[in-house]
Amino acid sequence: MADSFEFEVTIPSDTAKGHEVQEEILQRLQHGGFPEHDLFGVKLALEEGIVNAIKHGNGLDPSKNVSVHCSYDGERVIVEIEDEGPGFDPGDVPDPTADENLQKPSGRGLMLMKAFMTRVEFNDKGNRVILEKERSAE
Repeated sequence: MADSFEFEVTIPSDTAKGHEVQEEILQRLQHGGFPEHDLFGVKLALEEGIVNAIKHGNGLDPSKNVSVHCSYDGERVIVEIEDEGPGFDPGDVPDPTADENLQKPSGRGLMLMKAFMTRVEFNDKGNRVILEKERSAE
């Protein structure tokens, strides 16, 4: 049986702190028996979600924080990332695969999160993302 866990942490708008939280989650998942081939996608989605919250959501403002809540029940991991920024409308993010957007940097992170995670959901304000990944059959 895989080890389950749950924790919550609040970090300042500092990408180094964001990477520490990302590594903590990945280490716990690895220890908890989460399949190795699923960890790559989770790592990418976490990096995008946390860094976007720090850079875009909070504008790298050191007085603003990012909250990360993570739970793992042996079958799925759910990570909620919330910043103190004004939020955004994910529907306004251009499709990075459209010809006119191929040279633009925006939209790729959201596309990666959706590609690798089972569920990606934003709150109405657009300042909290829920990332969920169900473990694959091994």
